[in-house]
Amino acid sequence: MALTLTITAKAQKDVLKAYKWYEDKVTGLGLEFIQKVDAQIKHIVREPRHYQLIYGKSVRRALVSRFPFAIYFVERDSSLIVFAILHQRVNPGRWKTRKRT
Repeated sequence: MALTLTITAKAQKDVLKAYKWYEDKVTGLGLEFIQKVDAQIKHIVREPRHYQLIYGKSVRRALVSRFPFAIYFVERDSSLIVFAILHQRVNPGRWKTRKRT
């Protein structure tokens, strides 16, 4: 059974903010960041249980290659919810304040 993917509005804002920051530094780097995030999300959808449980029995984290970001998600019934995509060196515990639904 295929899993339904939901990316919360806050997680989408996380990506947009990082995209703009990288793109302002080097043209094209923001696009590369988006591509790496997209590739990791596709892998999460294929194999969500491959990723480490980091909180309780539901919150998992997937690291984005080449960039110091992590994707935080939960699996609920037949859906995956990405609720945060955050830089790991700037307040890495910030994901705990996010709703996971």
